[in-house]
Amino acid sequence: MTLPQAAPLAAQLPETATPPSPFGPAFLHGAEPALVVDLETARIRDANAAACRLLGHWRLALQGMTVFDLHPQQTGPLIVFTQAVLERGSFWTRTLQPQHADGRQLDVECAGTLMPTAEGRLLLLTLCDLDARHRRDLEARAEAFMHEGLAEWQRADRLFADIERENRLILRAVGEGIYGVNAEGRTTFVNPAAEQILGWTAEEMIGRDMHAMVHHHHHDGSAYPNTTCPIYAAFRDGAVHHVENEVFWHRSGRPVWVEYTSTPLRDRGRLIGAVVVFRDVTQKREANEQLRAALAEVDRLRERLEMENAYLQEEIRAETSHRGIIGRSEAIKKVLRQVDLVAPTDATVLITGESGTGKELIARAIHDASERRERPLIRVNCAAIPRELFESEFFGHVRGAFTGALRDRVGRFELADRGTLFLDEVGEIPLELQSKLLRVLQEGQFERIGEERTRQVDVRIIAATNRDLKAAVRAGRFREDLFYRLDVMPIESVPLRERREDIPLLAAHFLDGVRRKPADGPLQLSAGDMRRLQTYDWPGNVRELQNVIERGIILARNGRLHIDLPDREAPATAQPVPPSAELETEADRRLRLRTSILAALEAAGGKVSGPGGAAERLGLKPTTLASRMKTLGITPGRASRSGA
Repeated sequence: MTLPQAAPLAAQLPETATPPSPFGPAFLHGAEPALVVDLETARIRDANAAACRLLGHWRLALQGMTVFDLHPQQTGPLIVFTQAVLERGSFWTRTLQPQHADGRQLDVECAGTLMPTAEGRLLLLTLCDLDARHRRDLEARAEAFMHEGLAEWQRADRLFADIERENRLILRAVGEGIYGVNAEGRTTFVNPAAEQILGWTAEEMIGRDMHAMVHHHHHDGSAYPNTTCPIYAAFRDGAVHHVENEVFWHRSGRPVWVEYTSTPLRDRGRLIGAVVVFRDVTQKREANEQLRAALAEVDRLRERLEMENAYLQEEIRAETSHRGIIGRSEAIKKVLRQVDLVAPTDATVLITGESGTGKELIARAIHDASERRERPLIRVNCAAIPRELFESEFFGHVRGAFTGALRDRVGRFELADRGTLFLDEVGEIPLELQSKLLRVLQEGQFERIGEERTRQVDVRIIAATNRDLKAAVRAGRFREDLFYRLDVMPIESVPLRERREDIPLLAAHFLDGVRRKPADGPLQLSAGDMRRLQTYDWPGNVRELQNVIERGIILARNGRLHIDLPDREAPATAQPVPPSAELETEADRRLRLRTSILAALEAAGGKVSGPGGAAERLGLKPTTLASRMKTLGITPGRASRSGA
């Protein structure tokens, strides 16, 4: 039933001038007040004389009104009454109180009957004046008392007292689902939309505790006591409660996300229940969740791209030399053959060798020849990461995981997903973190610091070290299972002194690759310079050769390259080595040299050159001592590991 705007009242004419009724004289002159209402428009089609007398309106005036005009502020009960008539064919109620023309409310009993016609569905609304009936009842009881005595009159009074009101008021309600509850929380009314959303029929719900049926638990499964239920609160505190992001439970047991409003119902100022209007927002919520997930994925990808870009920019700034492996020696050819064999696979590679031999170049060559070359090669210098930051550097962290974690951080493993991770100086990883590294290598899984979510990555590992990992395993400083997990394909990066035939190629390459002033003109290495380069032992390997060439270019004068090599110690008079004497290895020699320099620095108070300096005490040129200190990673006053 719709609620159109009330039409202007028709001109009031004398009752004797009204035309005949299309519903017949029996309707027009019936004893009981009656109205005929069009259910499509809610307009009053006709009214009999008794209805005009009861309501205080002329017939033509009533024909210009709607049934809602007669029942102001009773839209809800009128809709409930009409739905009952439509479902049952006829229905009666005493909750409707039409308004008299003078503004007072009439106490009536309304009876409705459905009248299907060719013109549409009509409602025959019969009004019984309860005040008049009460007077008739009193008269009848008085008459019965006169004829039958006091006992019969008392019986009639008890019957009259047992009659009670059956329908509750339901205030104006809009939305997909509507139901009402009384002050005890029991359901009094359910509309078809609520039945469809919740899966229960009205017969199953009416009279039962609504909270226990559809609102008994929160969405996380925790119990939802009715003492905290906003629906019940409406008829306890008399306030309107609007709630979002809660669930009603379907008859099948699945949650239905809803938004609802619980409005209190009052009868003569007394709270008698509440009407609940709700809508199913499950699809809307799922769409919002998908949108949030998509935005989170976009943020994650953006953060990852930003990290990759920052990392690659850092690599570009740090690397100024050609990434190719230069050389024609058999040692280099062997390394290149190993690169060709292992690159197409995902096998873990362990590159060993002294510092400065080009282990990272080998790692890059493997990556560039692999199927992962479209993804970045992420390098981690394990020797440069503070112990307390290892886990965050490798696996990342979430905001607030520890003091200073102001935002989420993507770890190197996640950054290298579907690419290659180069663990330089892998022997420097703290023992307590090696187990976590082993788990990632074996399972491809890890968790960021401060996050319970397990992440999956696909990373190819290339590790490098200048330490003897087998000795570290025996000493308990490196996990044996991690060593064997890394040592799938070992490749040795040969020191420069064992491939001296590559020195001319490397020197020429560095000479061409270093920037210099145009005024310097072309620079070349003389035959004498080349002999000096090839006879030097190169403890710093290729990196030291590059530094020597760059320094020679800086010191060049008049187109002549100045090669500055540390003086070799004068060879002692050859003495036959007794058969029982112990041979000194290269590692022993470097340790002895390091110990000697540290002792001289300590004696000189950290002073390198000048009177009383370490160079004077050792009998070396200051430049020679400085070069050896750089090679061995020694700074005045303290020693630092450089991985020589």
